[in-house]
Amino acid sequence: MTDTAVRTVGLGKMYRIGGQREAYRTLRDTLVQMAKRPLERLRHPGAATHHSEVLWALKDVDLEVRRGEAVGIIGRNGAGKSTLLKVLSHITEPTEGRVEIRGRVGSLLEVGTGFHSELTGRENIFLNGAILGMTRAEIRSRFDEIVEFAEISRFLDTPVKRYSSGMYVRLAFAVAAHLDPEILIVDEVLAVGDAAFQKKCLGKMSDVAGGGRTVLFVSHNLSAVRQLCERVVMLDGGLMKTDGKTDEILRIYMSTMSESTEAQEWTDRDSAPHGPYQWLRSVRIVQDGASTQRVDIEEPFSVEFDFVNDYDGEGLYCNLVILDDYGAIVLVASNNPLVARFEGESWFQKPHPRGAYRYSCTFPSRFLNVRRYFVSLGIGSLRSRGDELTADRVISFEGFETNPVPAYQGVVRVPAEWQVTVLDDPGTSQPTDWRYTDG
Repeated sequence: MTDTAVRTVGLGKMYRIGGQREAYRTLRDTLVQMAKRPLERLRHPGAATHHSEVLWALKDVDLEVRRGEAVGIIGRNGAGKSTLLKVLSHITEPTEGRVEIRGRVGSLLEVGTGFHSELTGRENIFLNGAILGMTRAEIRSRFDEIVEFAEISRFLDTPVKRYSSGMYVRLAFAVAAHLDPEILIVDEVLAVGDAAFQKKCLGKMSDVAGGGRTVLFVSHNLSAVRQLCERVVMLDGGLMKTDGKTDEILRIYMSTMSESTEAQEWTDRDSAPHGPYQWLRSVRIVQDGASTQRVDIEEPFSVEFDFVNDYDGEGLYCNLVILDDYGAIVLVASNNPLVARFEGESWFQKPHPRGAYRYSCTFPSRFLNVRRYFVSLGIGSLRSRGDELTADRVISFEGFETNPVPAYQGVVRVPAEWQVTVLDDPGTSQPTDWRYTDG
């Protein structure tokens, strides 16, 4: 038990939603109401006492995290991830169950958590250190490192209320990660930063975990979760659905994100993915002229979709995205004339009259690898930016081959051309220069 950093037993958090808010009352009104309540129950035994609806954001969560573990917490929006971290950070109290924390906690749950907007960056560093229980000397020993990591030296004596969201989160993360927390709790705030900052933060969290400290990491960026965490907990509807090794749990989670088969069809606009001007009628994977969910990677295959255009005279384009089973983008195919290359004039630049259309995008053989993939797509107008029809992970398919080659790993598998040149003639009859293709 001494190796445990975080432990929850039967943890639950309940909220009441809806209902009519009561008017503010005086103490005398409250005491009178308390005295009258038993009499009212006798007169009306079946009457409801609350008009609000109960919502369990967390229910019966049993979790144990060992010291030095980096644990990812994933789930859809509203699954209870942020609520769990707030309970662990003592920001909110649980309704039932108990929480055991062994160690000093550094939390970064939203931009600027624990910051005072009127204080400068310098003052907030010392304030946060004091909240974590550090002495002034300890904070000073880390001060320069924090400022360098956050890249805010020019604005160190500026009130943080004037910081951009990116500056805010850089400083907040630098403080949380550098002031020696034994348990680092990080929510989805890293999405605020740019790619370079996210990479730096992931590196710092890896250092924290590698130094024997504990990291709890909530993110929708599954690639980041996979890079940082050796274990993942999946929440759904406030319940802890599964807990295990990262790769296994991420695959389970991604499988819940798409309920598709090899094809999806819709009969009306309201039930279909739609934008302001277009709606989707069907999407399917096609190989050898038939719809399929198992794609032989030795042969070409197509993604084919039908849609209805309800607006006359717009030039349309499509972006098609293939993602791997961890949610990382493998490739983006587009017929947008701004990025695509056409021989001669593109038909896609022409106005599309009202009506139904079929687009088909074909991929070459021996390109993808043996694994599961997801397809997302968007249809938009060249004239009206931001009014795109989007369908996220609308279908999925499995890549397979009849005689798999175990040496080929990774997401894609592009045949590469090799050239071998003999520089010192060994005196054999072998050719001195030849080429071949792998895969």
